[in-house]
Amino acid sequence: MLVLALDTTTRTGSIAVVRDGITIAQRLGDAASTHGARLPIELIGTLDAAARSLDDVDLLAVAAGPGSFTGLRVGIATMQGLAMARGLRIAPISVLNALAASLTPRDDRTSSASPIATWMDAQRGEVFAALFDASGRHAIIEPTAATAARTLEQWRAHSDDGPLPRFIGDGAVRYAEVIRDTLGNAVEIIEPPPLAPVIGRLASEAPDRAVEPHAVVPIYIRRPDAELARDRREAPNGAR
Repeated sequence: MLVLALDTTTRTGSIAVVRDGITIAQRLGDAASTHGARLPIELIGTLDAAARSLDDVDLLAVAAGPGSFTGLRVGIATMQGLAMARGLRIAPISVLNALAASLTPRDDRTSSASPIATWMDAQRGEVFAALFDASGRHAIIEPTAATAARTLEQWRAHSDDGPLPRFIGDGAVRYAEVIRDTLGNAVEIIEPPPLAPVIGRLASEAPDRAVEPHAVVPIYIRRPDAELARDRREAPNGAR
C-alpha cells in the first residue's frame, strides 16, 4: 500500500511517501513560506522524489490536529481536494498519537516501561497534552489544553509512582524547565521528529481508519482563537 502523508500542524510541517509502512521519501517544509503557498506543489515534489505519481497512491493521510487552526484547515482542504479528484479516502491522524507512536518499546534511548507524554505548544502559555502507555498506542490520560503547570498538576492525581514518562513534542521542549522543576532532572525530554512519516505508517497499519474526504474532522481540543475572541466581543458589558 502506498500512502501520501501530510502534516501542517506546525509552521514547517512535513510530507512523506510511505510504502507498506516504510518511508521511501520525505520532505520538510520551508517555515518562511505558508502552507497555502507551498501546497500542493510540495506533495507532487515528494512523490517525484519517490519516483511515484498520484496515480500510484492508494491512501492519503493527514494530521487532523490539534495544532494551528490555519495550518489544519489548509492541510485538510488540500488532501480533501486530492482525494475527491482521485477517488481516494483519507486517514485522519491525531498529532498527539503520532508523537507517541514515534517512540516504541524498541527505542533504546530510555526504558521501554516508561509511559509517553506528548506535549504540543498550544501558544497562549498552554500545551496540548496526552499521556500514553509505553507502547504509545493506548491513552492513559486523554488530550487536554492547559498550562504546563496545570497539566502536570492534573496528571499528578493519576500518578501511581511508576517510572517517569518520556516527554516528546515542541511543548515539552518549550516548557522543559517547568517539567524538570516538577519531576526532577532525570526526566527525559525528546525533540519531536518530522511527523508525516509516522502519520503515513499509522495509516498503512490501520487503513480501515480512512474515511471519505468530507468526513475528515479537525481535532481542536481548544476552541479556535477567532471563536473565543468573538465570544468576548459579544459578551454583555464586555465581560471576559
